[in-house]
Amino acid sequence: MKKSTILLSFLLLCIFAFNSDKPAYKLFNKKGNTAKYKSLLEAAAKADVVFFGELHDNPISHWLQYDLTRDLYNLRNGKMVLGAEMLEADNQLVLNEYLIDSINADTLAKRARLWPNFKTDYQPLVDFAKEKKIAFVATNIPRKYASQVYKKGLESLDSLSPEIKAWMVPLPMEYDGEVACYKNIMAMMGPDAAGHMNDNLPKAQAIKDATMAWFIQKNFVEGSVFVHYNGSGHSDNFEGIIWYLKRYRPELSIMTVTTIEQENIDKLPEESKGLADFVVAVPLTMTKTY
Repeated sequence: MKKSTILLSFLLLCIFAFNSDKPAYKLFNKKGNTAKYKSLLEAAAKADVVFFGELHDNPISHWLQYDLTRDLYNLRNGKMVLGAEMLEADNQLVLNEYLIDSINADTLAKRARLWPNFKTDYQPLVDFAKEKKIAFVATNIPRKYASQVYKKGLESLDSLSPEIKAWMVPLPMEYDGEVACYKNIMAMMGPDAAGHMNDNLPKAQAIKDATMAWFIQKNFVEGSVFVHYNGSGHSDNFEGIIWYLKRYRPELSIMTVTTIEQENIDKLPEESKGLADFVVAVPLTMTKTY
């Protein structure tokens, strides 16, 4: 076959491959313009705290979390702290035991309240911290007490023991029901859920946000970057955890990532612009991790 024919065949193959490409995600900046991963990484490297808002069952979220963490570790010369909504403060000691190899993964699973998808989606992040000998912070309030707030209100926490209160933001905590993320919770649930809700629902969300912000600022190390993994609703629109963190440590610089699913990922819809510094758009047809 002539070289010109081979070259033409190769070019046609490249054109076909490009036109039939099905990207697993597209990245946008807060203005809705297409962005490169390099831009996200560079922005993250300049921040004190990076929030990666995920969709819990989305494999693209988890893959990018891991890759961003690894690349950011290298850029920041290992000066990093990790933390996650998916691990609760009263499990910090057993998590620490795992990080220093005092217990194995099976023992961790037995002694900590791990999410069903921990092994596939979060253990790689914890194992990265273990391998690199960096801290991993269990930032969330124990779910039992968030549930208690929903059932009985914030005031019900006042009678808890000092030992239990150490697993949450210092009380009494600030709460502003006019913050959009809390104000909208009831409306987002829809009228059909009215019988299952009460006015404490946004407060239960707020105690989680405040606690996560508290443990982030408490464990932040000057000169390092703190990477926090959480559901997108806890950091979208720079509210939730960020609203509290700005009250505890207003001097910290913050960068956010969020994940959305949509039919067509070629363009970011107006309602998704400004959700975060970077928006990861994933096709609706993407498989789930659970």
